[in-house]
Amino acid sequence: MSGQIPIVDYLVLGDDPHLVATTCTACGARYFDRRNACASCGATEFAPAEVEREGEVRAFTIVAFAAPGVPVPFVAAVVDCGGTSVRANIINTDPDPDHVELGMKVRLATYSLGTDDDGTEAIGFGFEPSTNASTNAPTNLTTEG
Repeated sequence: MSGQIPIVDYLVLGDDPHLVATTCTACGARYFDRRNACASCGATEFAPAEVEREGEVRAFTIVAFAAPGVPVPFVAAVVDCGGTSVRANIINTDPDPDHVELGMKVRLATYSLGTDDDGTEAIGFGFEPSTNASTNAPTNLTTEG
C-alpha cells in the first residue's frame, strides 16, 4: 500500500486522528472550509484549532433513501464537539432509534473508503458511540476496493 489520504483536508490522520477547524481570531467562529472573511464578524484572520474528539449528538436523521450505490439506512448527524458543530455520520452502531438518540455521547472514528489502483487508501471519518469498542470500520457501510 502506498499510503493513506484523508477524504477531507480538515481530517488529520496518524496515531491520533483528529479534525482541525479554521477559527476566526477576532470572534472565535469555527469553519471547516477555507474562508476569505468570517461570516460572523467579517474579520479576515484565521488560525487552525484542533477539534475535540468526543462530543454529543445534537441532531440526527436516519436516511432511508439515497443516490444509487449509497448503502441505506445510515445516520446523518450534527455533533457538538466542545462547542464546534461537526456534520458527520454516526457509524459502528445500528442505524435505528433504539441505538441513536439526542444527547448520545460519541467519539471520532476513522474508516477506509477504499483503495485506488496505486494502493492509496482513502480514509473517511464519522462518530461512533463512546461505549462501543473502537473497530475503525463502520458496521453499516460497504466499500469497494
